Amino acid sequence: MFDYLLLRLAVMGIGALLGWELGLRVSPLILRGVPRLAAVMPSLSAILGALIGLLISPWAAIKPYRNYRKHVRQLGTRQLVLWLVGMFVGLVLAALLAAPLSRLPGVWGHWLPLVTAFVLGVLGVKTAAQRGTDCLSLLGLDLPEEGDATVRSRVLLDTSVIIDGRIDDIRQTGFVPGTMIVPQFVLDELQHIADSADALRRNRGRRGLDVLNRMRKDERMPLEILVRDVSEVSEVDGKLVRLARDLNCPILTNDYNLNRVAELQGVQVLNINELANAVKVVVLPGETLRVQVIQEGKELGQGVGYLDDGTMIVIEDGRRHMGKTVELVVTRVLQTVAGRMIFGQIPNGHR
Repeated sequence: MFDYLLLRLAVMGIGALLGWELGLRVSPLILRGVPRLAAVMPSLSAILGALIGLLISPWAAIKPYRNYRKHVRQLGTRQLVLWLVGMFVGLVLAALLAAPLSRLPGVWGHWLPLVTAFVLGVLGVKTAAQRGTDCLSLLGLDLPEEGDATVRSRVLLDTSVIIDGRIDDIRQTGFVPGTMIVPQFVLDELQHIADSADALRRNRGRRGLDVLNRMRKDERMPLEILVRDVSEVSEVDGKLVRLARDLNCPILTNDYNLNRVAELQGVQVLNINELANAVKVVVLPGETLRVQVIQEGKELGQGVGYLDDGTMIVIEDGRRHMGKTVELVVTRVLQTVAGRMIFGQIPNGHR
């Protein structure tokens, strides 16, 4: 590519200039008695410097440039603008300090303004990355990520919802439009679980990785791996909530604790368990159902069956009908944290 060629030429040019400068300084010292060789020494050093620049350009320029392009593509508009504003503020402060610092004696006055500009520029970017959103909130300002429609069409996946596996089926139905984002630290946690010594955890981690692989192969439904960390937060849940705030997008999860923490910090949460409960069949007391009794209940004489959507039905005096399909009348419906439970009894004529 043309930009890679320019980078190679730039590194070679810097190497040639450094080689020329080194040749000018060294040749009078080591080649005093050979004036002809001393005259061509800078040119030879420049050629050698250019060759060294060509050799090291893949590591010195091209690889960092690729990482930079990849990182910038993954940055949202909000974060990129905040970084640029932070760098601008840092450079303005450095410019204000440059005049007094340049009056210092010797090399201090020559190099310290440059070092100050670099340090304050980096600090400005770092500060904007960590606290820029909070500063905007205090000022009553807000920057869209990439337009409001794009913000609403991005959602962060946490570890639990990937391991659960239902997200792949939900995604194929089209009820979660747009891009699903998996942060790198979530992928690292999945890998750690998949490498666990405990067989159950290892199987859960591998199932999560299999789910992600299936989702990535389906090009109709975009899935993005976000190589971005929140270094100031140590726990994965905290990183996820902070990242959701920075990207201004919801978190898709089935983790109850993460759900509560995110809501307390003003982050929207899409809970798969709540979705599953919302789409279950709605029944009312007095309705008639046909259910197969498949196991005993907790109380004496009770039987238990399930609807097609997984809703548990507790059947009074249903134990005697184990393995049979019975007709029952709904007596009450109970909504719990774990989901919806239906209680029913078999009419007298069917006992």
